[in-house]
Amino acid sequence: MTAAEVDTQAQPAQTTWQDDAARDLVRNAGDRYALFVRGEGSSLWDADGRRYLDFLGGIAVTSLGHAHPVFVEAVATQAATLAHVSNYFATPPQLALAAQLKRLAGTGEAGRVYFGNSGAEANEAAFKLARLHGGSERPRILALKNAFHGRTMGTLALTGKPAMQQPFEPMVPGVEFLDSTVEALEAALDDRVAALFVEPIKGEAGVLPLPEDYLTAARELTARHGALLILDEIQTGAGRTGDWFGFQHEGITPDAITVAKGIGGGFPIGALITFGAASDLFYPGTHGSTFGGNALATAVASAVLAEIERAGLVENARVRGEQLQAAIGAIASPLIEGCRGRGLLIGVSLTAPVAGAVVAAAQSHGLIVNAANETTVRLAPALTIGDVEIDEFIDLFTRALTSVQDALPTETHTEPATPSEATT
Repeated sequence: MTAAEVDTQAQPAQTTWQDDAARDLVRNAGDRYALFVRGEGSSLWDADGRRYLDFLGGIAVTSLGHAHPVFVEAVATQAATLAHVSNYFATPPQLALAAQLKRLAGTGEAGRVYFGNSGAEANEAAFKLARLHGGSERPRILALKNAFHGRTMGTLALTGKPAMQQPFEPMVPGVEFLDSTVEALEAALDDRVAALFVEPIKGEAGVLPLPEDYLTAARELTARHGALLILDEIQTGAGRTGDWFGFQHEGITPDAITVAKGIGGGFPIGALITFGAASDLFYPGTHGSTFGGNALATAVASAVLAEIERAGLVENARVRGEQLQAAIGAIASPLIEGCRGRGLLIGVSLTAPVAGAVVAAAQSHGLIVNAANETTVRLAPALTIGDVEIDEFIDLFTRALTSVQDALPTETHTEPATPSEATT
């Protein structure tokens, strides 16, 4: 054996990041699509130095884009000051953010805020709120079919997707699922209902808006029967839909909302915001979190929300959302049926079940989007986007659509295939 052969045998086989992920990460998320190492604005760079346009925003999380100076400064300043104390104590950032959220949500003086670390934790707190309101006299909780409220055992019980629940049954009892119609709600409500959980737009189901005036009817009906109206604003909050929160488009006042994702701009934080009498339901010992509301997370979220307000990004979400939907509608592709959603939470409806292929083709062209289901591509870019980002998106998305269309068999039909409540 030569010296060169000995040296070759002594060298360990070189592993890739995919090998590392497969070896070390739990397989709950499947194979990762790329290894990103840097971001700026609406751009991401992978480990090979290739740039991508990010129109998913970490699934409606990076509201200011990546590495925004306000975000960076808030993290650095607060981390150098005070990151965490237990919730036996308060901190100035925690109190400031609670007051800020109450103002933006319009709770008035009676509002209260509970902080957690994620949307799932916020919805867990909301589930407990419903139980405290209902007691033994109101054991029923209503939610919508095809809704998504989280993957913890409590929030999974609220999630109207049987396939997601099945591996973890039995579920927490008491939750009933309804069609997303006023008629179904009216038939289901009685004085034994503790609460109704609703997403203003069903993001995970394919960016499906509720029927027109549904929230108005839901507010009237729940109030009539003494049930809480709890709105999951985790994807629709923080200005994403062109108002601070989705419920504000209909001018109603809920009993509670849950928020997360975009309020932290990439820093983990969630919150339950209560209105009126619902603010008095929790009492000492009924809920808690070690990390929830820590000084670092609340300082960052407060800075992110202040920048959204200062820079007029709620209005920008509305204007750019309309611009983006119009531009997508002008793409001459037989694969596009139309768009739905509000502001910068948009679902592009496809005429064939090829959303996964479109997402893969988009990535190959340097564009990050998401397949919410087989016929829907979801967009949730930073609230900071403008003409430059929209023009680039249209160019890259058109290329992706063309790649997929060219690869389809010639006999494949691309008839409209709007996702339904039963299939998404």
